[in-house]
Amino acid sequence: MKILLVDDEVELTDPLSRLLTREGYSVDVATDGEAGSTLASQGGYDLLILDWMLPGLSGLEICRQVRSRPDSTPVLFLTAKDTLNDRVDGLDAGADDYLVKPFELRELLARVRALLRRSPNLEASPPPRLTYGDLSLDEANQLAHRQGQPVELSDKETRLLAYLLRQANQVLTHEQIYQGVWDDQEAPSSNVVAAQMRLLRRKIEPKGTLPIIHTVYGRGYRLGG
Repeated sequence: MKILLVDDEVELTDPLSRLLTREGYSVDVATDGEAGSTLASQGGYDLLILDWMLPGLSGLEICRQVRSRPDSTPVLFLTAKDTLNDRVDGLDAGADDYLVKPFELRELLARVRALLRRSPNLEASPPPRLTYGDLSLDEANQLAHRQGQPVELSDKETRLLAYLLRQANQVLTHEQIYQGVWDDQEAPSSNVVAAQMRLLRRKIEPKGTLPIIHTVYGRGYRLGG
C-alpha cells in the first residue's frame, strides 16, 4: 500500500518513513506544501499523512484540494495544533484523523492501519501476503497460516514474522532484528529478541511441523534455508 508523507521536519520524516517502509508500506516524502500538493494530485495513494504547518501550502490547504476533486483517500493530520477549533477546522477540511505532536509511534501505526482499512483502493488492490513454503502472513489482520491452519499473532509477533519473511534465507543478528522490528522509542531488555522469538516459534512451529526459524549459534536467526 502506498502512503504520501508531507512534513518539513526531516528529523521526523526520516525515521517515520523508515518505520513505515519497515512495516511493508511504499512511502513517498515531500517536505513542502507545493511538492506535497503535486504528489497528492497525481493520485494512487492509499493514505495521506499531512503536517498542518508547511512551507508554501499548508496541510489544511492540501487536504481541501484533495477533497475538492473529489478524492476519498484517507487523510491523517500530524500537528502541534491541539485546540478544539483547530481540530474542527481539520475535520471540516476533510481530514479523517488527527494526531497531536509529539506522539507515540505505536499509536501512529495503529491509526495508519485503521485508516488504510477505509482506503477506497483497498478492495481493488488487496495487500499481498508474505509467504515462505507452507507459511503465509496476512499483516493487516495479524494472522498467519501454517500448513493451512490459522495462527493468530500479536502486533509484535506480526512485525517480527514480517521482518523475517522479508529477509528469508538470510542470517539476521539480534541487533538487526531489534533495529528492524522495535520502535526507536522502545527500550527493551537485552534478551527481548530471544524471548519474542520463542513466543513466535511456539505459534508457527506446532508439534508435527518442521522448524522454519533456525538459530544460528553465535550469529542470530534465519527463517528458511
